[in-house]
Amino acid sequence: MSGRITVHVLDTATGRPAAGMLLRLARLGPDGATLGNFLTNADGRCDGPLLEGAGLRAGLYELVFEVGQWRGDGAGFYDSVPIRFRIDDPGGHYHVPLLIAPFGYSTYRGS
Repeated sequence: MSGRITVHVLDTATGRPAAGMLLRLARLGPDGATLGNFLTNADGRCDGPLLEGAGLRAGLYELVFEVGQWRGDGAGFYDSVPIRFRIDDPGGHYHVPLLIAPFGYSTYRGS
């Protein structure tokens, strides 16, 4: 199985998936680059991995979740939520869940 990065965003204020949230993935460092813009589906996930296979290399990455734009009503404290993480094994599955509420969020390495 090739390595991959996936996400899942849940709105803990409503208990529902965060559908339609824009997010960006970038590789950081000297060979850094924006790797893509993605939109969550009705389940709060993207339709496929954000990055997989040969494109996934060891190093530092950043996901930026555009929470304020997604919420759209001005309610809430966060405009965007950046999450930086390290990939040591390019063959691994790196799942990054985001649990978002108007005044707090949490994340962890999922499975």
